[in-house]
Amino acid sequence: MELKVSELIVMKVNRNANLVNCLDSYLVGEELSLVMEYMDGGTLSNVISKTYLSEDEMAAISRECLQGLDYLHSNHVIHQDVKSRNILLRTDGSVKLADFGLFAQLSPEQGRRSSVAGAAGWLAPEVVTGQPCGPKVDIWSLGIVGIEMVEREVPSWNATPVLPQLMIATGGRQKLQQPNLFSSCLRDFLSCCLQTDEERRWSAKELLQHPFVTSAEAASTLAPLIISVKRRMEKQTAL
Repeated sequence: MELKVSELIVMKVNRNANLVNCLDSYLVGEELSLVMEYMDGGTLSNVISKTYLSEDEMAAISRECLQGLDYLHSNHVIHQDVKSRNILLRTDGSVKLADFGLFAQLSPEQGRRSSVAGAAGWLAPEVVTGQPCGPKVDIWSLGIVGIEMVEREVPSWNATPVLPQLMIATGGRQKLQQPNLFSSCLRDFLSCCLQTDEERRWSAKELLQHPFVTSAEAASTLAPLIISVKRRMEKQTAL
């Protein structure tokens, strides 16, 4: 109940084209139900599991996510659970961040917090090492989503707390397994997201000006991809 109420509050207050909006809510007894806008294209995780994305498609998805994060961060909200399963799609090409059950509301005076939640594979280094955290934890998580889109899996080194701490201590960083297969623009974008030093990590607003993002086509160009994956999954379900 507490998580649902928190999610309801953040969605009621923060309405944006790149956030899944809450249309209504009902409390029956002790059961709270949220009526969400329908995202008929499923999750980005589904798409990643079924097909390879082009760099143009990755760029468009990244831009849409960054627009949502920039809005949240401008309103002093940390999403805290950015991952491919929480990025929802619509067959018109829309891309929206979902699941605000773990969000953190900051104040203009309080730009950081000491405890941050999230999924292990997407946690930023400062979260793993127990440092005070700010909105850029979401940027690290988006960078992990970027590697997911490229390699169709979450990097293994931050699956447990021990390995990330070791990587950070030795100055290591998340990298693509076969970087030469991808453009320097994509590689630089991921590098800007995945700086282990939070101060050097770019903000959502800065990343929206990165050439990889500014060159992205309209979200509507994602529609054929989303529809194709949806039809493929429906056929598998029917079998």
